[in-house]
This record gives sequence, C-alpha cells and structure tokens, in this order.
Amino acid sequence: MKALLSSIALAAMPLPGLMAPPASAQLFGGGIVYDPANHAENILQAVRALQQIDNQIRQITHEIDMIEKMARDLETLPVEIARAIIADRIRRIGELMEEADGIGYGVEEVEREYEDLYPESYGETPPAPVVLVEDARIRWQQSRSAHKHTLLMVAETVRDNEPDAEALTGLVEESQTAVGNLQALQAGNQIEAMSAQQLMQMEAMMAAHYRAEALDRARELEEAERGRARLQSFLGD
Repeated sequence: MKALLSSIALAAMPLPGLMAPPASAQLFGGGIVYDPANHAENILQAVRALQQIDNQIRQITHEIDMIEKMARDLETLPVEIARAIIADRIRRIGELMEEADGIGYGVEEVEREYEDLYPESYGETPPAPVVLVEDARIRWQQSRSAHKHTLLMVAETVRDNEPDAEALTGLVEESQTAVGNLQALQAGNQIEAMSAQQLMQMEAMMAAHYRAEALDRARELEEAERGRARLQSFLGD
C-alpha cells in the first residue's frame, strides 16, 4: 500500500529540467481540454482516499485481533477433573463417618450416650459385679471400634493420594497450556477445590483420631471408677 501511494505521488510531481505545462491545453484538435492543476488535484484526492482506506483496514485488523483474543479468553476448560473426584471423596467420607460404631459424632448422641457408658460415679451402692463387668466390656468395644474407625479413615485417605496427585498434575498442565484467562481461572479453581477436599479428609481423619483417643481415655477413667466401686462394695460386704 505504501509503495502504491509513493508511486502515485511521484507521478504527480513535475520532472526537474522540464518546463511546466500550461495551465490548460487542448488535445486532439481542440476536442478535449487538459488541465494539469485539476489532474494533480484529482491524484492527491485519490492518494488521500487510499490513505483513509489503509487506515480503515488497519483498524478493522486491530478489531479482529481484539475479538479473537476475547474469544480465547472466554473459551472454557475442555476438561473438568475436580468435580467428580471431590463429590466421590466427600460422599465416601460422609459414609465412613456415619458408619462409626458406638458413640458417633453427633452432639446429641454424645451427650445422651456418654453419660450412660461413662458415669461419673456409681453412687453409694454400686451395681452387681456382673453388671460392672458387662459395662466394662461395652466400653472396651467402644474403644476398639473407635481405633478401627480411625484406621479406616487413614486407609481411605492414603488410597486417594495417588489419584489426587494425578488429577492435580493434570490440572497444573491444563493451567500452563491455557489459551485464555478463563481456562487458567477454571484450572486454578479446580486445584483450590481439590485442596479444600484434601483438607476435609484431614479434618475427618483428625476427628476420628481424637474420637478414639477420647473414648480410650474415658474408658481408662471409668475403669478406675469401676475398681473403686468394686472395692467399696467388697469392703462394705
């Protein structure tokens, strides 16, 4: 385009050493009148028109580039790794928490059953020895089930480590090769969601661990109280 404009401008300029043509001249026996000034003005107008067209082409090209960039920015991530994984993990964690034997994780359940299994005192007249022994066995089963539940939570978390690592690696690769801001943002959101899911797993595992420790400690305290009650009963007899 620039070469074409330069050629037209040079054609309109008078050559050095030549005399300028008269303001007007008749060609072909006077039938056609040639006006050099008018001809030069027409050439300049054509040059300006070409410049405007060139500017419009540049503007349209720029707008096309902007539209293409916007389209890339709005392109969604082709894969969604985290949703199915997180939903499955949370469901399994919930199932394991509900499968806890004995005293579970409900506030009302703990308040109701803890006092029954771990009374603060047996009073002045303790139950018969056979009752005390049966209560001790129930408490031992509580502690055993709680520790088994903790091990199940740990095993579930360890089993999820390998697929979680593969999923996170895939999401990182997707974020690095994202064609637009939306894809990078979606990959980042999925990575954060998986991190939150892993924190939930850790919280569930810690809850199971502290539950087992609490029941075990309560059993030890209750065994001491049971021994005191049996000694009192023996001395009373």
